[in-house]
Amino acid sequence: MDLGLDFGTTHTVIAHADRGNYPVVTFLDQDGDAHGHFPTVAADDGGKVVYGFAALEAARRGAPFVRSFKRVLAEPRVTAETTMRLGERRVPLLEVLTGFFEALLEALRGDSSVEGALGEDAPRTVLGVPAHADSAQRFLTLEACRRAGFEVVGMVNEPSAASFEFAHRQARSITSRRNLVIVYDLGGGTFDASLLELSGTAHEVLASFGVNRLGGDDFDEVLAETALRVAGRSRQELAPESWEALLDECRDAKERLTPQSRRVAVEVPLARRDEEGDEGTVVNVGVDDYYAAAAPLVEATVDAMEPLVRHLSSQAEDSTDLEGVAGIYIVGGASGLPLVPRVLRARFGRRVHRSPMPSASTAVGLAIAADRDAGFSLRDRLSRGFGVFREREGGASLSFDPVLDRSLVTAEVVGVESPAEPVVVTRRYQAAHNVGWFRFVEYSSVDEYGEPRGDLVPVADISFPFEPKLQRLHAGGGLDSASDSPSNGLHDIPVVRQDNGPTIEERYTVDPAGIISVALTDLTTGYRQEHVLQA
Repeated sequence: MDLGLDFGTTHTVIAHADRGNYPVVTFLDQDGDAHGHFPTVAADDGGKVVYGFAALEAARRGAPFVRSFKRVLAEPRVTAETTMRLGERRVPLLEVLTGFFEALLEALRGDSSVEGALGEDAPRTVLGVPAHADSAQRFLTLEACRRAGFEVVGMVNEPSAASFEFAHRQARSITSRRNLVIVYDLGGGTFDASLLELSGTAHEVLASFGVNRLGGDDFDEVLAETALRVAGRSRQELAPESWEALLDECRDAKERLTPQSRRVAVEVPLARRDEEGDEGTVVNVGVDDYYAAAAPLVEATVDAMEPLVRHLSSQAEDSTDLEGVAGIYIVGGASGLPLVPRVLRARFGRRVHRSPMPSASTAVGLAIAADRDAGFSLRDRLSRGFGVFREREGGASLSFDPVLDRSLVTAEVVGVESPAEPVVVTRRYQAAHNVGWFRFVEYSSVDEYGEPRGDLVPVADISFPFEPKLQRLHAGGGLDSASDSPSNGLHDIPVVRQDNGPTIEERYTVDPAGIISVALTDLTTGYRQEHVLQA
């Protein structure tokens, strides 16, 4: 069975290919009720970590739980050793991710609408990832999903997948004159926007921008703060468990809002339950007040996608007329808030289309990508820059070298049996120092001087000995190349200039999932280091 798996911050959605149709998989909760998602929740149930509906049930019994653990993946310096708090203990993030995908696969086989058709073989799966996700986020998501038992045959940026669903559903909107689509993807924890050119089933990403920590969770917090103001209380008065309960209440209240809503009832808990068991006070929040407080969040998404819109704006007086754009397609669970399409339509007019199934659009697009008979293809791009800070002037200063541009095409084809080829970039030069210290980073943009700006994510610090004597020591285990080596490491060697240094080759490989690796080779001696730059 071919699956599209959209690993969401709050909800995980799966769709599958069925003879040209792409139905969303439904899951049964503890009461036997069907849902079009599997909750992205983990709980410590008596020392055992449980996930999904079992985690929600454990939380109702008072077990410590955590929502939105996907957001930890977007933290700087996240690695396979990163831990997260669950109750009173710390749990490795990779262990939580793997356990979640294992529970998801178990639910697919035992409590879902496809349980009888799935079989025991690893399901063939295309996995979604935020367009601006760095190498660590991509690597850990892919690794956990594969460890859990899924056969991951591709990883596609989420807005690129949603463009497949748009073309499948809105084929008549695409013409030879209007063949550009901006996908606006506001999820539970992240925002992505991508500009794509569509030619039938052939899609090409032209550019992508996003915000790593902006999504439905933030809108929940704004509603909670607004409700507290109406109740005459502050967040500081609430115990942590009361704040979490209020967020859950606001999440449900937000999802009940319609374009006609004028007020929304929110139960604000007491700081501590009194002896009579009073749960708190119900307040009525004016929707206009809530929208006024939440509007800056929506404006932040519009600002993030401004680079996509700027060069498409018509030269006519009406600058909101986007030349060549078939539509701005709104997807993602958080886009269900009526404020979102309202703001976008006020800015861009009638060409704004909201998916009829915004929470499932990406999963459906991923299922189309997985479908070997669909015939869709994709040229995707790196969507974030990659570069290195190097030693200069005998280690007295640093210079920045942008290695891979964010516009680099990383995947040529999706949805066929032959996998896409990795992209390889090679550089050669004569070393001018005894030791090279490579501080690799990923970034969102560079300024006019070529320096990285915006979101800057450290990827790895690697030392490489250019001097043959140091190479022999390192190869024999006498020196460590890691920046956090406690002693006797290459980082302890003073960097000095040297004449007639060796010829060095840097070979960067970007696989179709956007994961970067580097091979550093001294072409004079043959000494070599290889690193997968997941963190």
